[in-house]
Amino acid sequence: MAFQKAPHTNNSIFGIKKSPERMPFLKPVKHRTILNTAEPHFPKINQKKQKKQSLLGPVFKSIDNFITDFIDSPLRPSIDPKHVLSGSFAPVNELPPTPCDVVEGSIPSCLDGVYLLNGPNPQFDPIGAYHLFDGDGMLHMIRISGGQATFCSRYVKTYKYTLERDMGYPFFPSPFSSFNGILASIARVGLIVARVVAGEFDPLGNGFGSANISVAVIGGKLYAIGESDLPYEMKVTSDGDIITIGRHNFHHNEEEFKFWGMTAHPKTDPETGETFAFRYSFPSPYLTYFRIDPQGRKQPGVPIFSMKNTAFIHDLGVTRHYAVFNDVQMVIRPCEILKGKPPMIVDLEKTTRLGFIKKYAKDDSEMWWIDAPGLNISHVVNAWEEDDGDTLVLVVTNISLVDHMIERLDLVYTIMEELLGMFEKEENYAEARAVSKIS
Repeated sequence: MAFQKAPHTNNSIFGIKKSPERMPFLKPVKHRTILNTAEPHFPKINQKKQKKQSLLGPVFKSIDNFITDFIDSPLRPSIDPKHVLSGSFAPVNELPPTPCDVVEGSIPSCLDGVYLLNGPNPQFDPIGAYHLFDGDGMLHMIRISGGQATFCSRYVKTYKYTLERDMGYPFFPSPFSSFNGILASIARVGLIVARVVAGEFDPLGNGFGSANISVAVIGGKLYAIGESDLPYEMKVTSDGDIITIGRHNFHHNEEEFKFWGMTAHPKTDPETGETFAFRYSFPSPYLTYFRIDPQGRKQPGVPIFSMKNTAFIHDLGVTRHYAVFNDVQMVIRPCEILKGKPPMIVDLEKTTRLGFIKKYAKDDSEMWWIDAPGLNISHVVNAWEEDDGDTLVLVVTNISLVDHMIERLDLVYTIMEELLGMFEKEENYAEARAVSKIS
């Protein structure tokens, strides 16, 4: 297989079919709290444990403040809230459904749907270090119906958001900003363990993510997604409001490996209704590929044991016959915490790769890799096959200056590239893998 930048093509990059049947989350519902039928809301704390927590809560908060005020290293620009939460990134408050004025012209009455945007927005002023990715998920929505437009902004009511709201201050750890200096890192790890043992929060049972990256429709339901946790099902009400239904595990089989998170950019096949996704983890297997059927049930995952470390893979490409992954230079090394650094680093010595696996593979024996130096894909815009499957096209955004990805996002930009892959005709599939190359 050879990969190269593709020549100009007249093929459309976007080809999404519009169908109201594919958006049942827009069906009218009353504005009320809805329990998640797939997974119950977070378990209630018994009174004895609650009393213990109420006594320990102020102690934990005092320790947290002491670490922030006296042990933390000076804040770098990337985790200094005065720098991070400025300008366009300043937090905003929730906004209930608010009619929008039409300044010029009119909205066609045939338009009926929503535009949704998800992003980090902290509900509290940060105490100490804060990274851009730390904020609580907030959905911003414009709903257009009957010639009228309504705007609304609502937090995703995650376990993290709800617990911190009830406690009155932020305390969940962040892999990007909580580990700032050796002594501070050791102290925070100890504080996290103490809080878990005391029952103040349960990240293993209830998750710890913010659902702040994207939204997706999976199995006919709307989800807010962040990579560090399971998705949260959302609902759009008849009056243009947004409500959180609950954390969802897609009816995961508990006999399989623990399912605690997934990519924020799953891909849905418009023909079959299946959704294809993955998750990265530590320890091995570092990458697991899986699909969710049209009814929203997760199928058994395919562990990719050919991954050599935990790469910060953000997106995947899916075509009629293949799923494509980019083994990037951004990697996760938990041992970095003991050095007083975030567990995410950029390994410039690593050679990036592209991985191809059969769409319905049963195990990773049906996957092969080719070296792709300098290719660090942030997002896959689209992927498709041409020439009866002999040619695979990827439209991606490639990260430039990847060495600044963790600490200097202001210096990073992406380049839209179109890659063209040509599968060489070989009688033996293993031989085809052996001659794979990139140019």
